[in-house]
Amino acid sequence: MPVLEPTAVYGTITNLGYVPHRDRQPIDAVALEEMRLGFGGYEGDCHAGLTRPSCSRVLSQHPRGTEIRNARQLSVVSAEELAEIAEALGLEAVDPTWLGASVVLSGIPDLTHLPPSSRLQAEDGATLVVDMLNGPCQFPAMTIEEARPGHGKRFKAAAEGRRGVVAWVEREGVLKVGGQMRLHLPTQRAWRGTA
Repeated sequence: MPVLEPTAVYGTITNLGYVPHRDRQPIDAVALEEMRLGFGGYEGDCHAGLTRPSCSRVLSQHPRGTEIRNARQLSVVSAEELAEIAEALGLEAVDPTWLGASVVLSGIPDLTHLPPSSRLQAEDGATLVVDMLNGPCQFPAMTIEEARPGHGKRFKAAAEGRRGVVAWVEREGVLKVGGQMRLHLPTQRAWRGTA
């Protein structure tokens, strides 16, 4: 029996992009019409690679700088959640390049809270595995502040629970603006233990 269930939920790719430089401010993302994905992500993106040095997000598991599997190759965000962030910031819109978004999808409800191990599969079979939600950070806030002075300082609060997910490539392929991605969910029930 498969452990992933294809759903009737499809997202439409509204934007694609990559970030060539990790620590440059403001975020210098580049928009794309098409994204060819290898097992390491999108070649040329600063988040690409099969492995990465561990960071503050996993200090409870690994000392900073430890070489670990890269489950943060891509940032996937929701067009609807971007609109909610824009409204909370008092902006007409939030440009996905301000966040360094790799993929923007429209039509997947509550995208930021997709269960880990969910799959997003494109028409050609390219498949992304959801790792976990992507918490708001200071870099998009600084980028928004530079682009729209007075608005970036509120980004972290406005984006809480709306920042999308990070993902890694399970199957190579090509994503295209206007293309569809189908959501596949794990069949495993929610964990009932106590932490």
